[in-house]
Amino acid sequence: MLKRYLLAPGPTPVPPEALMAMAMPMIHHRSPDFIPILESAKEGLKWLYQTSNDVIILCSTGTGGMVGSVSNFFSPGEKALVINGGKFGERWTKICNNYGLEVTEIEVPWGYAVKPEQVEEALKGDPDIKGVFIQASETSTGVYHDIEGVAGVVKKYDDTLLIVDAISALVAHDLRTDDWGVDVMIGGSQKGMMLPPGLAFVSVSDKAWARADKATSPKFYFNFKAERDKIQKNQTNFTSPVTLIIGLNEAIKILKEEGLDNTFKRHAKLANATREAVRALGLEMFTKESPSNSVTAIETPKGIDGQEVYKTLRESFGVTAAGGQDQARGKIFRIAHLGYADTFDVITAIAAVEMTLKKLGHDLKFGTGVAVAQELLMEGK
Repeated sequence: MLKRYLLAPGPTPVPPEALMAMAMPMIHHRSPDFIPILESAKEGLKWLYQTSNDVIILCSTGTGGMVGSVSNFFSPGEKALVINGGKFGERWTKICNNYGLEVTEIEVPWGYAVKPEQVEEALKGDPDIKGVFIQASETSTGVYHDIEGVAGVVKKYDDTLLIVDAISALVAHDLRTDDWGVDVMIGGSQKGMMLPPGLAFVSVSDKAWARADKATSPKFYFNFKAERDKIQKNQTNFTSPVTLIIGLNEAIKILKEEGLDNTFKRHAKLANATREAVRALGLEMFTKESPSNSVTAIETPKGIDGQEVYKTLRESFGVTAAGGQDQARGKIFRIAHLGYADTFDVITAIAAVEMTLKKLGHDLKFGTGVAVAQELLMEGK
């Protein structure tokens, strides 16, 4: 028997309480039974997003929220600034190009974070830029971008929106949507929200809604104005993903019991213990600055293929982590500590890494990283 452990940056494990809630008999999405369920989910998302604005719920992966965040607020020919520091920064560029936007990129080396002053320089150089697109947590590199700092720059420009992909950062990081002035923020169910894939969440500011009235890009399924009208009546525009929204309520209930501040502290503690444990093993972080609390990206030792680390973790020890993508493929592996994760998820991950590296011929002393993780987690650091 090989017991399985899911420690990838999405999908992430789902709590038993949410699984049980989603096993209840199906109800109709337009029936009176569903209205209070969706209303509760709507209010819970506002709490999580730290916003007074409604949060749209879409039946899609997070990428659907990204697509809708381009098509609903921008017109072909308008200028966009994309922070491209990884695979998901590249995705912003691809989406914007597909909708006919004129894209300028700030190319950030993988493993590094954008500086707010780089964004300010770009906006000063071209005041016609209508949108700044950025990841909060760049999952492919394990970097957290300074959203508060970038938001402070963008909000100086009355006709420029800040659109944040927070799909892997939501829950793991303190993202203050309203206080910071984030215009559009996208989340997804299968990361920190502790649910199966299938839901995207999008908060929209008044500034962005004003732009939606002018946008001419085509939209049908991802029509945010139609979704806003429906969510205010505790409905969705098309068939609601009833089961997932029932699970969403249970996941938010779990997070509320923990409290937002404690949730953020837990993720920071797990991330720090993971990083320090792998450093104790003599490994280098792929993330050179501003590490994310969601996922740790680790360089493989010289002579060992990162994909072999990923494969051995899964096939020999039952641990599903993640490999590197594109230019990082074969050079790194990634361990998530996101959502339904606690002390022993980290200890399991580090123990499995030690056993995997030993199996692949790397010289190390068993327990070196585990001991560091245990010390830090016991101390709550």
